Amino acid sequence: MENGIDKESGSMLFCEEELIEVSGLKKGGDFVEVTCGCTSHKYGDAVGKLRVFSNGDLEITCECTPGCNEDKLTPAAFEKHSGRETARKWKNNVWLIVKGEKVPLSKTAFLKYYNQASKNGNGIHKAHGGRVCHRDEFVRCSRCKKERRFRLQTKEECRIHHDALADVNWKCSDILYDRITCDDDEERASRRVYRGCSRSPTCKGCTSCVCFGCEICRFTDCSCQTCIDFIRNAKA
Repeated sequence: MENGIDKESGSMLFCEEELIEVSGLKKGGDFVEVTCGCTSHKYGDAVGKLRVFSNGDLEITCECTPGCNEDKLTPAAFEKHSGRETARKWKNNVWLIVKGEKVPLSKTAFLKYYNQASKNGNGIHKAHGGRVCHRDEFVRCSRCKKERRFRLQTKEECRIHHDALADVNWKCSDILYDRITCDDDEERASRRVYRGCSRSPTCKGCTSCVCFGCEICRFTDCSCQTCIDFIRNAKA
């Protein structure tokens, strides 16, 4: 262990040369976390924690103020949240601290998995720039009536949401990947508008984030009408 960092966890994502003197470095099982930020000429620096996952996902937890609870933001959503005047250029506007200097994300190695996921998105539903994208969706608990967020970045996550949506008796405790109960608060409305669209952070639904059927979110072993129609059209 060096500077409080576990060298074993997350060590396969980046080589040591790519991580030299990057501020806030933390290695997890399938991610690397670093300090990031975005500068607004009006509001100054908004600082956060960027997590880079091996599947290409980028998530930012905002720490712009002690009371800010915005987490799991896309870089584009973080850019807008920071008040940056020239938005929609998050690759250049979001920065990391490397050797004590602010360095645009685009000039670091931390986009390589994101870029790789974009290139591998050919042939299935794609978002702006070619990256595979299904926006986050919500399912209402049959007991407490609270809406719970489902991320749909992988086929497994899509299947979990698909089955929950089909179950009229679905409840919070059925969530397998998170410890949520009916006693937990529902997401604030101001947070629910951020659903992962790459075109616009607060998009209400567009061709970049709403999928009408692809090999990730439709299943050959399912007898629901949406899956049957997709399989039938794919064979046609």
